[in-house]
Amino acid sequence: MTGREITDPTELKQRLFGARTVAVLGAHEARWKPAHYVPAYLHSVGMRVLPVNPRFEGRALWGEPVSATLAEIGEPVDIVDVFRRSDQLPGHLDDLLAMDPLPGLVWLQLGIRNPTFAAAVTAAGIDVVQDRCTLADHRAWR
Repeated sequence: MTGREITDPTELKQRLFGARTVAVLGAHEARWKPAHYVPAYLHSVGMRVLPVNPRFEGRALWGEPVSATLAEIGEPVDIVDVFRRSDQLPGHLDDLLAMDPLPGLVWLQLGIRNPTFAAAVTAAGIDVVQDRCTLADHRAWR
């Protein structure tokens, strides 16, 4: 089964509002960074947020322990919300594809776009969203 890039606003809204568990690749402790306040918002609206960042491994964010890698999560995730620069995405591909089970959707935050990475993700059967903000979209569609 092949995934696809999702751009239709109605489908994006359904996927975002249907998500219960979100892994945040590049989660950060600094409250002023998007990689903190965006997942904090998702947590505040009832989503379970699983932070991933080797710099903060063993600490807790949003009531969950920070994992070093996506593959360490070991439970179903609806969305992997990515806060990494576009040029760093290939370095996370193997880790993403090692997730068991695979996530249903990889969401690249605003300003993040990598067609090669997106093609590899969709080839693995995972849907992808590029260059959109989960916080802005959630607020707009509430």
